[in-house]
Amino acid sequence: MTTRLLALDALPRQNSTQVKNKWGDLVRQVRSAGSLAITHHSNVELVVLTAEVYQALLDTAQRQVSTPQAQIDELGKQFQERLAVLQHPTAPRRFANVMAAKGRAKKAPIAGKTY
Repeated sequence: MTTRLLALDALPRQNSTQVKNKWGDLVRQVRSAGSLAITHHSNVELVVLTAEVYQALLDTAQRQVSTPQAQIDELGKQFQERLAVLQHPTAPRRFANVMAAKGRAKKAPIAGKTY
């Protein structure tokens, strides 16, 4: 179950004195809403989250970090594969053959019967 995160201004609020004096009420409100903004002199100072919301945020952050790394790993793998082809012992000879052909093909291309 994923909890939709609200904008900071849209979070339910309690001032710090209420939090201090009525901890049980705060816990119930956080469980109900998923998160709660704690204010001090009408300014949001803290946001209290349920463990579920915190874990969802953590999972999202980890996916954001791991996705680029997976892409980098895949590109590195492709680079190593191409480099291996270029470092193959027959690569210099194959390259020399391509350059010597000067754009001429050994066989005429086949365009198909209907062409």
